[in-house]
Amino acid sequence: MNEPATLRQDVLFFFDGRPAELSLYRILEERIFQRLPDVVIKVQKTQISFYGKHLFAAASLPLRRKKDWPRECLMVTFGLGYRLDSPRIEMAVEPYPNRWTHHVLLSREAQIDDELMGFLQEAFAFSQGK
Repeated sequence: MNEPATLRQDVLFFFDGRPAELSLYRILEERIFQRLPDVVIKVQKTQISFYGKHLFAAASLPLRRKKDWPRECLMVTFGLGYRLDSPRIEMAVEPYPNRWTHHVLLSREAQIDDELMGFLQEAFAFSQGK
């Protein structure tokens, strides 16, 4: 992947002082581009967004933490047309009828696996149909 220097700097600034989360993010980003090479990334104040035709996923630093969550973690959010039933889902909400937003907490590289990438590929396909 060949990313513009400004995007690279924006990502570094987003994760300033959070090297563990930056490492997780870089692995996530790499695996997304391996499966979905035409994705566009936008670094925003509270999240890093992944777009195809539309937004399909985001990575963020949890603002509110449950006390049993790891100190160093990354939240991955994605949308689907149904509520995904998986023990990996920390929270799912339906902001619009038949549009579910799912949140998965990552604290280890091993969690960025084929199952998570399948969720993100499905979210990408769902977003393309909007």
